[in-house]
Amino acid sequence: MKRALNAALFLLILFLGWRFLDWALVRAVWQPDPQACRAASGACWGFIVEKHRLIAFGTYPYEEHWRPGLASLLLIALWVLTALRQRWWVVAAWAAGLVVIGILMWGGVLGLPYVENERWGGLILTLLLTTFGLAIAFPLSICLALGRRSELPVIRAVCVAYIELIRGVPLISVLFMASVMLPLFLPAGVSIDKLLRAQLALILFAAAYLAEAVRGGLQAIPKHQYEAADALGLGYFQKTFLIVLPQALRIAVPPLVGTCIGFFKDTSLVLIIGLFDLLSTIKVSLNDPAWTGFGVEAYLFAAAVYFIFCYSMSLYSRRLEASAGRSLP
Repeated sequence: MKRALNAALFLLILFLGWRFLDWALVRAVWQPDPQACRAASGACWGFIVEKHRLIAFGTYPYEEHWRPGLASLLLIALWVLTALRQRWWVVAAWAAGLVVIGILMWGGVLGLPYVENERWGGLILTLLLTTFGLAIAFPLSICLALGRRSELPVIRAVCVAYIELIRGVPLISVLFMASVMLPLFLPAGVSIDKLLRAQLALILFAAAYLAEAVRGGLQAIPKHQYEAADALGLGYFQKTFLIVLPQALRIAVPPLVGTCIGFFKDTSLVLIIGLFDLLSTIKVSLNDPAWTGFGVEAYLFAAAVYFIFCYSMSLYSRRLEASAGRSLP
């Protein structure tokens, strides 16, 4: 019975897989011709070919598209370098790379025209929001996790209140507060552009969730590790950063990476405050009357892009877990 059921499921998956490949590849239209797409019986990838610049770079000036394109490649290269090499010089590479990316995106120096960040969009905006959000939220989350386990009542209460408050409201509410309420608390004449406000909201939101993942790792450390550190005469900071925290972060790799993957996908919510990330630019592209009706291909493409990045994070998580398993006693 089990063999028959497995065989039937296998044949069903094979049949559906072939039908999908036949529609997506064999009978697909790759030329950016709406009329040919409407006459064809397969997928219309010509929509992506026609709109790929808007999807990748948003409303960035057309003649300057090489700049966000180069910035995207540089950012992805830094991610890959970090995954392959955990060395001290990777930090220096990130510092130099982010400076170059800032120069490329903003311009105003080296003969590059200045481009305000209101015109940033598409895939490069998603990558930038994710990179800066996680880079700043992660150390903040460690401080929050340590503060929540602090023996000082005031620090513990502040950290608990912050974590529970942020985790108790949806990200959309945090984005709205950053977009609408934050300017009300600023001094007269001081303003923060909406990209920075969105980035701050994403950082504060991600930090609360990452803090709980780190706290879980801290609570998983056996009590004798603390006792051994105390027996060696180590102070609080030595005990925390040399003994406890490295082990806790290894244990917390799966939930940390899971939170990072969720954060990468949550960047699509910045649309509600007027920023156009990867998914938002695809939605805008579908408003073109010539390409109305090709939403299936558009969202399949968006799903493929998100899957590639999220699955890459998942593979990196497995590599980190395997490395941590070899290094743990």
